Amino acid sequence: MTKPASGRMHFSKMHGAGNDFVVLDLRDGSPPPDAALAARLADRHRGVGCDQILTIEAARAPESVAAYRIWNSDGSTSQQCGNGARCVAAWLVRDGAVQDDAFFIDSPVATHKVQRLDDGHYAVAMGMPQFDPAQIPLVGFPRAREAYVLPLQGENVRFGAVSMGNPHAVLEVGLIEAAPLERLGPLLQQHASFPQSVNVGFAQILDRSHARLRVYERGVGETLACGSGACAAAVVLMQRGRLDRDAVMSLPGGDLRIQWPADDAQVVMSGPAAFVFDGEWNA
Repeated sequence: MTKPASGRMHFSKMHGAGNDFVVLDLRDGSPPPDAALAARLADRHRGVGCDQILTIEAARAPESVAAYRIWNSDGSTSQQCGNGARCVAAWLVRDGAVQDDAFFIDSPVATHKVQRLDDGHYAVAMGMPQFDPAQIPLVGFPRAREAYVLPLQGENVRFGAVSMGNPHAVLEVGLIEAAPLERLGPLLQQHASFPQSVNVGFAQILDRSHARLRVYERGVGETLACGSGACAAAVVLMQRGRLDRDAVMSLPGGDLRIQWPADDAQVVMSGPAAFVFDGEWNA
């Protein structure tokens, strides 16, 4: 991250289907933002404004172009961000660090293959979904289930659960506009069964190849799109036989295509990545 004598930091503002980011280049070895600075950058009134901060850093894997880390708007860290992965890929292409249409980047939890598509779209291999409760983590259930039930404020809440590098709970609803997102999202996130909290998705199936989704994210709240959340909701519904293995997830900010050809295959997420502006932050 370039730091001129004035103490200013260069950044790029980007979004993937409305999920917006401040991107910082730390490949020169500059330290990442601490929790306080991350929260200041993300502040939509006194900062740049974003859902998450992405720091681009030196690659960890020998085949990778670069690595990235994720900081939520409350200053906490995250393990995975699908929309962020596409934005990092687009940033590296614009920077000239990538010449090929296919390349690899390192997230905090894995190395991901990226494929450059047409019209500013990218496909990212998001890894294998983990349904084992210990891997999510989800406490109190010894084995994976198609659906789990937890009592919340006198109501038995039924949900699927999976890790896409970060924990997700998925609730199927009849009408997405009426989803109890603001009520059940925080309750599930604070529940002792999710020791690392959880991203909570509410999905409405439209047909075999199309569903709508809203996600209440850890450390952020509801976002216009959540890439790992779209993957999580899709694979939960696909595993139940409710959705085909190649489906579109429509989020408030746009559409993401999710492909999961078989249980032993990686999930591939495709969608847009867009630049909004570049600027300097008065650090």
